[in-house]
This record gives sequence, C-alpha cells and structure tokens, in this order.
Amino acid sequence: MSRFLPLPIRFVNGGSMVVCSVADAKKALGGTWKDKEAPDYLAAARLVDDAMAGICRPAVAFAAFKKAAAQQGLLKQAGPSAALSMLDALWSRNGKGPPG
Repeated sequence: MSRFLPLPIRFVNGGSMVVCSVADAKKALGGTWKDKEAPDYLAAARLVDDAMAGICRPAVAFAAFKKAAAQQGLLKQAGPSAALSMLDALWSRNGKGPPG
C-alpha cells in the first residue's frame, strides 16, 4: 500500500500516470511538463531527489510535487472511489441521502 493518496497526472503530450510514491514522483518529473524551469518544478525536483537520498521527509517532497503539478495544470480530476460509490448506493437504497 502506498503512503500517499494517488495523484492522477496528465502530461502536456497527453500521456498519463498515477503518482503515489516519491519514486513515482521522480519518474513523473521526467515526463513532459509545461515549464521545467518554473521555480515550483525545480523545488519539487530538488526535494524529490533529497527524499530519495534520505535527507528530506517524503511527505514534504510529495507535497512539493503535488503543488508543482497543480500549478502547471497536470493534475487530472479523479472521480469518486469505488468504495465511495458503493456507500452512496447503500445510502440511496435506504431512502436516505449521503450524510453531510
């Protein structure tokens, strides 16, 4: 099981991948981005490298990666999970709406 929630990424060239670890983030940073010279991209690349070397917390590197991907419009909108869809279906069978 991954330590981080999966981030669906769609690269500029149309390719995509799901990022759920620092190793995945490293691989994704090698993909086609809008601006690999952007400060947030460069910071994410440095922090991911540092996390892989053990000198940065993985959570910090992953957050930096997520921020850089969001700023460049690479994060894909994910639909509800299968578990959430099943829960919604159970609620509607009971004549109730979802809690909230």
